[in-house]
Amino acid sequence: MLQGYGASLLEGAMLTLLVAFSSLGIALLLGLAGALAKLSRVRPLRWLATGYTTLIRAVPDLVMMLLVFYGGQMLVNQIGERLGWDFIDINPFVAGVLTIGFIFGAYLTEVLRGAFLAVPPGQREAAQAYGMNGRQVLWRIVGPQMLRHALPALSNNWLVMIKSTSIVSVIGLTDMMARAGQAAGATREPFLFYGAAALMYLLFTSVSELGFAWLQKRLSVGNRQVAL
Repeated sequence: MLQGYGASLLEGAMLTLLVAFSSLGIALLLGLAGALAKLSRVRPLRWLATGYTTLIRAVPDLVMMLLVFYGGQMLVNQIGERLGWDFIDINPFVAGVLTIGFIFGAYLTEVLRGAFLAVPPGQREAAQAYGMNGRQVLWRIVGPQMLRHALPALSNNWLVMIKSTSIVSVIGLTDMMARAGQAAGATREPFLFYGAAALMYLLFTSVSELGFAWLQKRLSVGNRQVAL
């Protein structure tokens, strides 16, 4: 059906998922750090986090990808030349994962900040009164409730992130879109192979939605839903 390119597309699909999950890990770490910085009483931290979210959300993803891969490589090698290093070739996978994680870390900063503010402050105060330190309060009291509040927005960002992985093809990473393009060029049947890639993305997002719906149900156990 796919004229012998099915295995190649599957390999590209696995790479797409690897990029997406790796980027999600970085985005969550940056998002949590950014949210805590925005909620911090230290003014420079708030300024830094605000500048990060403002800048990243204003620059298109493709521009950021090209800046990191090509501009970053030039900058690193200019510094390396002065230090006497050999030429450094940035790995496209590393550049792609770091860029996508960096981009979505800005969006998750706002998501997690809003989720943190949605938790009643009295619960944090009660936990501290019981003798819990800041880490224990975050892990045992605030964190689980934050996740429940943040889950809908996290789901949306994850779905967008899966689709955004397609931009890594412009820096030479042979993900699913790159392999679909190669197959379409070789067979002159772009509709077939780009349609197959679209169906794979649809499969990824559909399974993700089912997973988030299950997780939402699990996290809602014990929380009464009031119908308006």
